[in-house]
Amino acid sequence: MKVAVINFSGNVGKSTIARHLLASRMNNAQVIPVESINSDGTQDEAIRGKQYGELQEALILMEDAVVDVGASNVEDFVNLMKQYKGSHEDFDYFVVPTVPKSKQMRDTISTIDALSDIGIPAKKIRMIFNMVELDETPEREFSGLFEYYNAEKKFTLRSEAVIHVNDIYAKVNGSERSIVDILNDKTDYRAKIKTAESSSDKLQYAQMVGIKRLAVGVTEELDAVFSTLFK
Repeated sequence: MKVAVINFSGNVGKSTIARHLLASRMNNAQVIPVESINSDGTQDEAIRGKQYGELQEALILMEDAVVDVGASNVEDFVNLMKQYKGSHEDFDYFVVPTVPKSKQMRDTISTIDALSDIGIPAKKIRMIFNMVELDETPEREFSGLFEYYNAEKKFTLRSEAVIHVNDIYAKVNGSERSIVDILNDKTDYRAKIKTAESSSDKLQYAQMVGIKRLAVGVTEELDAVFSTLFK
């Protein structure tokens, strides 16, 4: 399966969703970031939006891939899909994450309109409601998007495709370890606390106990979201 994670807006959790929700449940699919390369040369593994031709060639050779389209490259990405007629068919789905903020929701509508204008059918455009507080519902937080869906039907909307606010995302941000890695870690950190000689080591192990507990809970939610998203 090949999935593009896309939204004209930044700060909607595209990279987190690409890595922690999608790739780990798609045969450990490669995550391909489409992002501008920084002036200091960092992120040199990233692909610029205008290198769409090379990206298209790479995708054809892959069985599973997640393309994480950075906000600064979405316009180029969409325009190049128009130039390479039919290239959008290389993707099985376009996942559009959104968050409960006015600007991001407006950009979400613009993203879906742009994808639809290319000819991508509603069944291939899937929305994720991200960063939702536990005591809120998508219907209330994203009422404008539900109204847009009812009027246009340009995408697939499932209110169960919701990812709640969770401390674990901040804890794994910038780490090489994925949530799956943390979940599969068999280390007995409670035992290590008992034998640790320094207070700093004890604190580190105690933090790992908490992170693993978070990983168990969030994995159950992400499993359910993944099943809902692609059913």
